[in-house]
Amino acid sequence: MSGAPSTAWADLRQVTVRYGRVPALEQVTLRITPGERVALVGANGSGKSTLLRVLNGLAGTQAGGLHCDATLRQAMLFQRPHMLRTSAQNNVALGLWLRGTRWRDARLQALTALQRVGLRDIAAQNARTLSGGQQQRVALARAWALRPDVLLLDEPTASLDPHAKREVEALMADFAASHGAAGPAHPVTMVFSSHNLGQVKRLASRVIYLEHGRLVADLPVHDFFNGPLPEAARLFVKGELG
Repeated sequence: MSGAPSTAWADLRQVTVRYGRVPALEQVTLRITPGERVALVGANGSGKSTLLRVLNGLAGTQAGGLHCDATLRQAMLFQRPHMLRTSAQNNVALGLWLRGTRWRDARLQALTALQRVGLRDIAAQNARTLSGGQQQRVALARAWALRPDVLLLDEPTASLDPHAKREVEALMADFAASHGAAGPAHPVTMVFSSHNLGQVKRLASRVIYLEHGRLVADLPVHDFFNGPLPEAARLFVKGELG
């Protein structure tokens, strides 16, 4: 791990990740500061999911330096969240219990979290019987209950219908405007991957474009959609919006 300025939540320097001989990330350098809303875009296989896993500590690096502020609490959501074969309430409470909360208190806090995402009425329902949109909202409740300072999301609305996408997107915006365990002076940092460029425009303050594991563009959201881009990123945006 390399050192990083205190203003950075994450500092990656020339990070490389390979799966066997296949490069997933190639010499990626970037810094993410607390409170940023960063969108990762690019074609399938460009390295978005790997970058999220590196930030979350789920993937190791073969080269380069990485520092993440360990004092800031993280939560990660996947495109298809795993639901245990028990109630929605228990699915949320389990994470709290594993963090040391008494089970009775964890279940009460889980109800509050489910209410936050509009699902208190289905708290007793088996989570595996819920729709995809409801499961993703349970996953968001599970994350919110842990009061994360950093929220990482891997294609959180990719498999949802338009109505469910809007609901999850609204919750993402709500969470990004809140704060976690570090307190009101530290707004939630959100890093998410998405193929939905309309969603990127609405939610992100910064856009990172990846191609074949390399960071090709790193721009404020307005500049990404309105300014000149490297040719690969320009063609990607044109294809996605066309």
